[in-house]
Amino acid sequence: MMKLLNIFLLVLAFYMGKAQETPVYFKGATIYPVSGESIKNGVFAVQKGKIILVDKEGTIIPENAVVVDITGKVIMPGLVDTHSHLGGPDGGDNSSPLNPETRAMDAVNPNSDGFKKALAGGITTINVMPGSGHLMGGQTVYLKMREGKKIEDLMLVNEKGVTGGMKMANGTNPMRGNAGFPGTRAKSASLARELFLKAQEYKNKIDKAGKDSSKLPERDLRMEPLVEILNGKRVVHFHSHKSNDILTAIRLSKEFGFRIVLHHLSEGWMVADEIAKAGIPCSIINIEVPGGKMEATNLTLQTGAALEKAGAMVAFHTDDGVTDSRLFLRTAALSIREGMSRQKAFEGLTINGAKILDLSNSIGSLEKGKDADFIILSGDPFSVYTHVEQTWVEGKKRYDINNSSDKAYFTGGYGVYSAERSEFHHHDGEEEDGVGN
Repeated sequence: MMKLLNIFLLVLAFYMGKAQETPVYFKGATIYPVSGESIKNGVFAVQKGKIILVDKEGTIIPENAVVVDITGKVIMPGLVDTHSHLGGPDGGDNSSPLNPETRAMDAVNPNSDGFKKALAGGITTINVMPGSGHLMGGQTVYLKMREGKKIEDLMLVNEKGVTGGMKMANGTNPMRGNAGFPGTRAKSASLARELFLKAQEYKNKIDKAGKDSSKLPERDLRMEPLVEILNGKRVVHFHSHKSNDILTAIRLSKEFGFRIVLHHLSEGWMVADEIAKAGIPCSIINIEVPGGKMEATNLTLQTGAALEKAGAMVAFHTDDGVTDSRLFLRTAALSIREGMSRQKAFEGLTINGAKILDLSNSIGSLEKGKDADFIILSGDPFSVYTHVEQTWVEGKKRYDINNSSDKAYFTGGYGVYSAERSEFHHHDGEEEDGVGN
């Protein structure tokens, strides 16, 4: 049986090398499309990097197709991690608490073994963040777990026409009280306001210039991404733990009219109704034994359920290396254990993350025409006994647990990534506490 499987894998690899001119049909698995009801013994097909079919048993399969029988397995969309630090994305330095001009894309190592670890956890899309030791840490970058040596090989341009969001933070991380950094929460908010006021002035000059390039203001790298924020193109990913800090972040977004996603939300359950009323999406992290950061004292695994009950959109993130990308499915399982519905947990791992990153037209659910990003699981997605067996990105298999070198990234301990240990440490001025980059 194993010999036949190996022969099949070789044949399949041959077809994949031909850019999937030949359609590949997977049959017999339970399919969780996320966009609709689950399908038992379903049929799932991909070609040329796209999904071409999601259907029930009995679907006619073309004679020229490669057919893969995975009866008893599970297929679901590739996971979307809305907040990670893989690849070593240094952001701002100690020269300023606000660094909108810095870009994670200029720092991320696309050859990082951390991305292989993410694939072992079923993650196919990732939002790589600078750290949170600054009020504004810099521009994030959205990456697809494709094979590539250059950051451009992995980078995504979303539906708004940008390649990432903007990382902001409040609370204790950026409160240093030296070198221009704030020492209080009130000063943190005032510094952010001051910068956005400058951005509004810069934007007004651009708007007044219209098509007359001679009247445009001098190019300002600090202002350009902020104008994108004010124009609704670039979303702010806002690190916030305490309930009062969460409300301050919401207040700032309303004052200047920009979109935000609230991240972490240790006390989000306390203000769940206010978050939902504001229509702000959330990205939460589940940690069973938080420690080291006083503002995360009230973190609870019930946050997902509380936000769902209030009507807020919820996605999940790893904050890797705070939690391990290989255990991302477990994050949602913990929320289910504490009252979140399975459907919303599925959405939190997939389509909601895609919406947060403005990528839902191409990823986040198994639908015809979307990118062929999917994972094959050994069993129920939320069972502790289930493993990610294969991870596919745009129709190409990027991880296979039956491949010994791939499996090493799943089973190996911290030492597997020892060559890149620096990417798991805190960033400039941050607390090394385990909750909240």
